[in-house]
This record gives sequence, structure tokens and C-alpha cells, in this order.
Amino acid sequence: MALLEIDGIHVFYDHIEALKGVSITVETGRIVSLVGANGAGKTTTLKTVSGLLRPSLGDIRLAGLSLRGVPPHAIAAMGVRHVPEGRRIFARLTVAENLAMGAFSRRGRREVAEDKERMLTLFPALRERLGQIAGTLSGGEQQMVATARALMGRPRVLLMDEPSMGLAPLMVERVFETIRAINEQGVTILLVEQNAVMALDIADEAYVMESGRIVLRGRGKDLLDDEQVQRAYLG
Repeated sequence: MALLEIDGIHVFYDHIEALKGVSITVETGRIVSLVGANGAGKTTTLKTVSGLLRPSLGDIRLAGLSLRGVPPHAIAAMGVRHVPEGRRIFARLTVAENLAMGAFSRRGRREVAEDKERMLTLFPALRERLGQIAGTLSGGEQQMVATARALMGRPRVLLMDEPSMGLAPLMVERVFETIRAINEQGVTILLVEQNAVMALDIADEAYVMESGRIVLRGRGKDLLDDEQVQRAYLG
């Protein structure tokens, strides 16, 4: 069943068309990866889904409900949470305060406390850093904070934009292990990632984007073996 449907969206920056009829289907419980070169439109796609940008044409639907014209905070409350490129944590707040911000729209204190404990189990390195100012953490730890903050909102769909950017190889491995673990807990994921090999390997379904258009679609592992994809993205 399609949980998130991106249906023929066009997005402009001033007079420049950044997205040219992009359509992506994300089924419940799946990991869908979106790969492509820098400037292809991947980040723009995620920003449009989360309401930071508005399409001039096309529609985005969450469980059949249109998100067109819905403000970002309302989209987040509906269950779409965004881990942005560059992490964008609240650098002057503590780790604990960042996690609390992720649950801003929730009411049940007991459930929020249970989810906080679940995050500290998923990201054990954060447990001893709850009182630390988030901006002083390493890049990998900041990625953990950004992801945990998003998960504190109990998302139906998690949008992840370049989660491995700037991280050491060992930390990249951990990031992808965590993505798989999050998905196994029932979270549907739309992943944008420059590391095409790992993004395609982890994906149930994948899309290749060039110059604002989707040019290939298939099972992640099938696209890993595609000659065109190998030449363009896998070296």
C-alpha cells in the first residue's frame, strides 16, 4: 500500500525549474532511496514533501490525503519527519533538549519518556551526553541527535537527507545499520544519499534522478547491477 505518493510535482526557484514532473511512490514499511548527482533535485524533493517548498504543479499525498498547501508544522504533526542535510540540530541546546523538541506536538508524557528511552537504546552513545551542548558533539553524534529528534515525533514517514555526509567510513557503516534498524521497527523511510552503493544496497525500491527528473526506477539491488547506474554513480 502506498503511504507516500509524490505525483508529478514541478518546483521552481524563481524562474528555474528544479523539479520537472517528479513522481515517487513509497509503500508502507519500505526503504526507498533517491540517488543522483549533486544538483539533481534530491534535496528539493524532500523539502517539497515536508512543506518547506511548494509545488507549482502536481500533488503529494500521505495515506491518500493531499499535502498541498499544508504548512510544514502540520505536515510534521501528520507524521512526516525530516532529517535535513547537514543535520541542523539545535546547536546551543543540550542533547536532551533536542530530543524534547522532537516531541513538541505530543501530549502523553509517559509515551514520550518511553520513546526517549528507546532512542537511548538505539543510540547508546547519547545516553552519557544528554546534558551536553549538542553543538559540541562529533559529526556522527550530531547525526544521531538529528535522527533521534525526528523519531521522537513517532513518524509514519522519515525523510533522511544525506545522513552519511562528512562522516568517517566506520560511522557511515553505523548510520546505515541504524537506518535498517529503524525500518525494522516499522518506520517507512525515504532516503536521499550521495553514497549510491550503500543507498541502493539498503533500498527495497530506488529511483535515479538527473536534472530534476526521475530517469530510472527499480529494486535497489537491481539498480546496483545496472550498467548505466554503474557508469554514472558507482565508478
